[in-house]
Amino acid sequence: MNTQEQLDLACEKFRKILEGQLTRVEDMKQQGDFIDYASLPVLRIGVCGGDGIGPVITHEAERVLRLLLADETAAGRVEFIPIEGLTLENRIAHGKAIPDDVLAALKSCQIILKGPTTTPQKGSGMPNIESANVAMRKALDLFANIRPVKVPAEGIHWTIFRENTEGGYAVGSSGFNVTDDLAVDFVVTTKQGSDRIARIAYDYARKNGFTRVSLVTKANVVKTTDGNFLEDCRKVAALYPEITTDEWYADIMTAKLVDEKRRRDFQVLVLPNLYGDIISDEAAEFQGGVGTAGCANIGKKYAMFEAIHGSAPRMVTEGRAQYADPCSMLRACVMLLSHIGEQEKANRLERALDICCFEEKKLVITGRPNGATCEAFGDYVMETLAKL
Repeated sequence: MNTQEQLDLACEKFRKILEGQLTRVEDMKQQGDFIDYASLPVLRIGVCGGDGIGPVITHEAERVLRLLLADETAAGRVEFIPIEGLTLENRIAHGKAIPDDVLAALKSCQIILKGPTTTPQKGSGMPNIESANVAMRKALDLFANIRPVKVPAEGIHWTIFRENTEGGYAVGSSGFNVTDDLAVDFVVTTKQGSDRIARIAYDYARKNGFTRVSLVTKANVVKTTDGNFLEDCRKVAALYPEITTDEWYADIMTAKLVDEKRRRDFQVLVLPNLYGDIISDEAAEFQGGVGTAGCANIGKKYAMFEAIHGSAPRMVTEGRAQYADPCSMLRACVMLLSHIGEQEKANRLERALDICCFEEKKLVITGRPNGATCEAFGDYVMETLAKL
């Protein structure tokens, strides 16, 4: 194949990507309001363990949720739905990030509690299937990834709003090699996508009494996509005059989060997809590592709650899965309970976790036999809940 033929093929692939994104824009324009959970006769919570350490830590999170929602479950207002099939082996067997039957099961629930999943990387010898997380966020249009980080002793109380369906991850498996020497991937930004992540972040700030929102991009270099994201966020910021808005570049933000003098100033951060992923992982380290941080993935029809870390397959192969830290999933459960309107229960669980993780610390998770097991820590949290 000569160079001209390679360019023609690349242009054809690029056109299909653009057509798909334009279709997505039209779908966003037709969306209605957020789902009203109070209007549902039964709230269905899908529990999907994933793979690696996912099933272990998800099981503990489900145990705690079932305890807190026992009355609602007994009354038939809440139903827990087990969802199998999101394992790496099953996804490879079907050649899909999410097999069709699993996606149908996920869509039958309004709320999903999901464990980590493994994504094959290039050179692993496994098929190049898309990340299940990315696929789920797109299929269910979970556009807002919300990651709170709290270290009271250091004055840290950050909530990170990461745009979840666009940016560098929007078509992450659709890049291609134009020639043997030239490879291309894509960054996608839409007015609708930028507007809605900014609105949910500023609404959150207003409702929770935060006074500062920080917009984080690389608009000085990535001038079109990041530039548009920043401009659209500025338009939303103008609707919230009581909130101070400042702007940061992603690289300097990573530095300022470790600056003891400046980091206390940050409250709510809004970022495109890739920067949000990186910076929220950095932020979680202040709280004790990615194993301690959960996140919400919010859309207008569905919501999914998960850990921010991966599936740690090495812990499984080394026989250490039972020592995995469930705190990430338990923190996600705090957000789940708040999202469905159970704020008192969310507050109780958050308080119990603060006692277990920051104050009493009777059990410590190390990921190894010199620390507590995942199940023992789950018991500790439930015992603490019973005292509150």
